[in-house]
Amino acid sequence: MAQIKPFPGLRPPVDMARDVACLPYDVMNSDEAAVMAEGKACSLLHITRAEIDCPAGTDIHSDRVYEQAVASYQAFQARGWLVQDGEARFYIYAQTMNGRTQYGIVGAASCEDYHQGIIKKHELTRPDKEEDRMILTRYLNANIEPVFCAYKAVPEIDAIVDGIVKGRKADVDFVAEDGFGHQFWVIDDAAVNQQLESLFATKVPATYVADGHHRTAAAARIGLEKKTQNPNHTGREAYNFFMAVHFPDTQLQIIDYNRVVRDLNGLSDADLLDRLTESFDVEKIGPEIYRPARLHEFSMYLSGQWYRLTAKAGTYDDNDPIGILDVTILSNLVLDKILGIDDLRTSQRIDFVGGIRGLGELKKRVDSGEMKVAFALYAVSMEQLINIADSGNIMPPKTTWFEPKLRSGLVIHSLED
Repeated sequence: MAQIKPFPGLRPPVDMARDVACLPYDVMNSDEAAVMAEGKACSLLHITRAEIDCPAGTDIHSDRVYEQAVASYQAFQARGWLVQDGEARFYIYAQTMNGRTQYGIVGAASCEDYHQGIIKKHELTRPDKEEDRMILTRYLNANIEPVFCAYKAVPEIDAIVDGIVKGRKADVDFVAEDGFGHQFWVIDDAAVNQQLESLFATKVPATYVADGHHRTAAAARIGLEKKTQNPNHTGREAYNFFMAVHFPDTQLQIIDYNRVVRDLNGLSDADLLDRLTESFDVEKIGPEIYRPARLHEFSMYLSGQWYRLTAKAGTYDDNDPIGILDVTILSNLVLDKILGIDDLRTSQRIDFVGGIRGLGELKKRVDSGEMKVAFALYAVSMEQLINIADSGNIMPPKTTWFEPKLRSGLVIHSLED
């Protein structure tokens, strides 16, 4: 069963929360981070992307950047921009997008649960990104940004959350510049905190990393590192846990994650369309944007025209949790077999576009001449993600896109005891 505990969070004053909060470090580059933090001395980007306060050209993985992050982190606390709660508690974090709200419980997840497979993953991590987050955590001695986790909904937990969010005004409530709403409640009632911890320990057999695989892996490795360095280790130290927001699966929606390709591997348009008929029913739709309507249906944009591609029966394995995924079907039957892209992680001929940008972004990149062809996919379901994680399988790269992104800075988990 899942160990999820309350913790004494470091939080900004209510009237500063909107300016402290920022998007996660990995959805922007350094230049974009600098623009986002411009005029906001208290933006957490000064910690999560500390290179914006270093001389131009500074290596983002240099000690200089990590030292700057520590200096900013300490300054935030000295100036009262981050204040530690006096006792451990859970928090509720709600996000609203397009009229739909999802409610997550912010708590400290167990590093040991990650090592034991109780916290399940569906993606591989890149060693360089994992190492970067490890180093930052080591320097700060804190989980500065949360991991986005899911769990199979528990009615008793839903009822507690519902009672709190309907019973009182949120402690923090703002709409970010992207139009998404963010609300935050502190659970001060010790009995409720104990009840939530008990419910996770008795009703939630596993949790699932939805977004933040690198942060999770880095936090778990730091916990193990500190354990081996502490001869008086008890298992109760703060470093045995990391910060995560836990959402019930029934409230989450995965957005499509699409592909654009630079060239046709020497084929003409006619050649590509002919080759596609080997595995797909191909139907020309026309110049109007077409979005896939069901599993195993794809849309393709090529030379100003949209096409519907429907995978033929027998071209995929219904009994294989990975083989049945549309990303697998497209990768095997089109990207690899026809276009010669056999490694999505390293190929420079392909790029990935999150569905939040819309299919118009695919059309734009092809029409500009930057890309030759685009493929839009039907979004993966939470049920598919959970089935794959439960079976111990790993999804192909760039399969899931969750939105809205968690805002960093609403609460921080210190590893100081």
